[in-house]
Amino acid sequence: MRRLTVLGTCGGWPEAGRAASGFLLEYDGFRLVLDLGYATFPRLLEHCHGSDVDAVVVTHEHPDHCADLSALCRERYFAADRGPRVPLYCTPGVIERVQAMEPTEDLLDVFDVHRLPGAHRVGPFHLDAVPLPHHVPHAGVRVTAPGLTLAYSGDAGPDAALAELGAAADLFVIGATLQGPPPGDDPHHLMSALEAGTWATRAGARRLLLTHFWPGSDRALSVAEARSTFAGEVIAADEGRIVELG
Repeated sequence: MRRLTVLGTCGGWPEAGRAASGFLLEYDGFRLVLDLGYATFPRLLEHCHGSDVDAVVVTHEHPDHCADLSALCRERYFAADRGPRVPLYCTPGVIERVQAMEPTEDLLDVFDVHRLPGAHRVGPFHLDAVPLPHHVPHAGVRVTAPGLTLAYSGDAGPDAALAELGAAADLFVIGATLQGPPPGDDPHHLMSALEAGTWATRAGARRLLLTHFWPGSDRALSVAEARSTFAGEVIAADEGRIVELG
């Protein structure tokens, strides 16, 4: 089974009935979590126990991408059989940010931390992470395995590195927080749906999954805008949606 399950789709904070950023990537029995923002952990538990998670990747320290790492830590920490530490690949600042919510339980008792950006072997995957522009240190990630290439921009602004990050990806997951024309040529730290489509085109990706919608946004409009700059399939992420990956 090779699929991506959407745990959460909102940027900033979750709308009612939704969650912030998070995904579960399953590949032949290996479970990799990509981001764990607000309210994603209960949705993860609809698909597996925390003890079934084989590795976690967190793109940056903003809580809409990492807050529920605390919940996963607690489930593993208090388990009757805690098992081995879970590999956690994250940017500087993530552990400190989440640990601030944990005055008694040490995250390092649960997680084996590896810093991003960088290249790592993660179970069946080769993980490449590159710095992308944001308000805090941020890594976009590219996950490859036989028959699969998935790229994830996280919550970053536009950057030339996106073309290589998503090159020929089977699925390019891109944050599309903004709508309408991007704010000129000035550097910015979030992407629009139009830019998401543009970078998916430059990368030569097969499919585009839009995510990280600002609460209250018209998601159909975001899809229409992305389709104006990307000729391939455009999918709007939705909580619980499963995208088959071959």
